[in-house]
Amino acid sequence: MSTNLYDHAYELEKALRNGEDYSNLKAMYAAVLNDPNSKKMFDEFRNIQMSLQEKQMTGQNITEQEVQQAQNVAAKVQQNPMIFRLMEAEQRMSMTINELNKIIMKPLDELYGSMNS
Repeated sequence: MSTNLYDHAYELEKALRNGEDYSNLKAMYAAVLNDPNSKKMFDEFRNIQMSLQEKQMTGQNITEQEVQQAQNVAAKVQQNPMIFRLMEAEQRMSMTINELNKIIMKPLDELYGSMNS
């Protein structure tokens, strides 16, 4: 009987959704969205982030003014306790996903690692 990897992937996705890290992330995000000042600041931060990422991906130069603006907004965001907690929760979730990715990639790492020995 063969294993359907997609079924396992959906089980993993469900486990992530039901996990503490995701629940905490959702709660922190809801708190930010429900506070007008925090939401405005968070939206500004995300828009700048996305704009800079888009420029990077398309090979466009990022100006010194854009870097300064991003740093100023990031500094303001760090001062907001709700956004700071959201970013911490996002970082924990990202670390979990990175660790899962390492586990998933282990067969390829072992295969190619053994080829270099």
